[in-house]
Amino acid sequence: MSSPDPLRNLGVHVTGRGGELRVWSHNATGMELAIFDAKDPTWIIAVIPMTAHDGGVWSGRSSKLVPGARYAIRASGPEGKTHDFDPSRNLIDPYARGLARTSTGEWRSYVQDDAFDWGGVAKPKISLDHTVLYEAHVKGLTRTNPNVPEELRGTYAALAHESTIEYLKDLGVTTVQLLPVQQSVSEQRLIKQGLANYWGYNTLNFFTPHASYASRAAQVGGTGAVLREFKGMVRLLHEAGLEVMMDVVYNHTAEEGPDGPTSSLRGLDNASYYRQMADGDYIDVTGCGNTVDFALPAAQRLVLDSLRYWANEVQVDGFRFDLAATLGRDENVDFDRGHPLLHAIVSDPQLAGVKMIAEPWDVGMGGWQVGAFPRGWSEWNDGYRDRVRDFWLTDIAAARHTGSAKRGIGGFARRLAGSSHVFSEERGPMASVNFITAHDGFTLADLTAYNQKHNLGNGENNRDGTDNNHSFNHGVEGPTRNEDVLESRCKAMRNLLGTLLLSAGIPMLTAGDEFGRSQRGNNNAYCQDSELTWLNWDDRDGWQDELWLVAQQLLRLRRENPALRPVRYARFGETVPSASQMDWYNTEGRSMSEKDWNSPAARTLQYLAASTPEFEDFNRILLVVHGREDDVTVTLPEHEGVTGYTLLWDSAEDDLSEAELEQDPGSEVRIAGASMQLFRAH
Repeated sequence: MSSPDPLRNLGVHVTGRGGELRVWSHNATGMELAIFDAKDPTWIIAVIPMTAHDGGVWSGRSSKLVPGARYAIRASGPEGKTHDFDPSRNLIDPYARGLARTSTGEWRSYVQDDAFDWGGVAKPKISLDHTVLYEAHVKGLTRTNPNVPEELRGTYAALAHESTIEYLKDLGVTTVQLLPVQQSVSEQRLIKQGLANYWGYNTLNFFTPHASYASRAAQVGGTGAVLREFKGMVRLLHEAGLEVMMDVVYNHTAEEGPDGPTSSLRGLDNASYYRQMADGDYIDVTGCGNTVDFALPAAQRLVLDSLRYWANEVQVDGFRFDLAATLGRDENVDFDRGHPLLHAIVSDPQLAGVKMIAEPWDVGMGGWQVGAFPRGWSEWNDGYRDRVRDFWLTDIAAARHTGSAKRGIGGFARRLAGSSHVFSEERGPMASVNFITAHDGFTLADLTAYNQKHNLGNGENNRDGTDNNHSFNHGVEGPTRNEDVLESRCKAMRNLLGTLLLSAGIPMLTAGDEFGRSQRGNNNAYCQDSELTWLNWDDRDGWQDELWLVAQQLLRLRRENPALRPVRYARFGETVPSASQMDWYNTEGRSMSEKDWNSPAARTLQYLAASTPEFEDFNRILLVVHGREDDVTVTLPEHEGVTGYTLLWDSAEDDLSEAELEQDPGSEVRIAGASMQLFRAH
């Protein structure tokens, strides 16, 4: 008979006679549970000595540990360079499902009442091939939405407001991927500068919703009301058929470097939870001051229990893991694709069906691990991002300046077809999360309008943010009234959106890119909580409304054409269900030669993709991509079973009402410079 799991039931569990708190610490020599007055969270009303058990678990019970109680942990232990015990310090329970603030700014753990009426609403369970991610910030998405009552703008309630839901549904995305919504705080450096961490990648606690994103009424109602508003948001989005994903930050905590604020893990067991050298210096592979040690079973369990809570108790549909390579580092700080935590996340029965997306890198040695995660994971594909940007932006810039692009179309085509050179056959194209932009970096509009970053407002003398933007300003840095420049920028945005939404893989659209939102060249707006980062719901230019309609149309075309959404890679000479048979043709309608693939002068291809039906009807499309600024005439390919082509979309034309939509195989079609055309083959 196996022995009981020592890490079971960590945190507070309420019983008929109060509650029990269980906390893990390998090095503590003593621990106390402090309970505070309900009206004055600075006033201790009870101190309960906790008992040590096998496996490093400490427990304490109290009849006062009931829903609504505020409590803290006090830990004592050895001194030394790797330890930070202080028995007078009130620490946050790592498993606290609620947090309360004192008048002095301290945090208290809170015993949460998890009761909530879900009204029978279930998760939408959208398949990966139909998934379109929409990365958004809770506050930034709705802060200026005039259709939301003013007191709700920028909150969980505003995200669930009927006008926001209608916008998302009309656009055609399926899954809202929220920037961090676990309780976070700003770094000490930013606070001293009078700035704030707007993005929220500085987590204080892994189980509690960020309070300031709740409505004022919920904040006044306390942490329980904040949780209920969050759950209400999830329920209403699910009711509308929209999924909710969370961007989670487990790789480091808000305790920063060794001299940072101690609030939880450091005070409970600094030597165990954080990676350190013998002299106490932190091994920092996150660039954020500390690194949680996931060679530690207790740290692995903390992540799994947090995910289970959000996925089951709060009904969240999936997670995007910030700096996920850190979660796969072993006791030697080396990345291990067989790491038990990486496998547990995608194999845990309690997390079955939950979408898991890795940001597959960190800043440590060997930190770039794109394509190396186990089956069951999807990954941000930065190679896709860079190659697509280069094809439509920097290559065009090079051709203007030197007369020749830097590269041919072959690398672009591999990304378009699902990056099979990056992800294994068993994982398939759904392992690739394709993106052109994200919260971090230039917006779509700024990619076409700036050659350099403009981050002076961040207070770091423009040193922060990447210099490797793969962008092209089309001749003028920043805003301009030059019509030729503006037209080129708009077409470039249409090409970038078209590539993203017509590629094999899971597309991620950054909120605001659908209408060309700008951050005035700031490519690292993590500390900008203002109109610079909020979505503009009013006062858009005409071209922005037109771009929104393009995004909407492309999303509809993606839904309607399963050949664009293969689940598996095709194999030559075999019939693979839910794969797309791909044939490639040059401008003359002949099979691509090596020169056609690789020559910087030959940047045109025709991509014919036919679905292999498994759950949807047969479908075949032809995508024509032309990557030079001069017009070209292509001969549409003659292919067995194809009797004609119907033009569905042209990135060079907003209006197809006067275009000749029907074409025969073998006919010649004029393709405008630097543009794309999508046909349905029949």
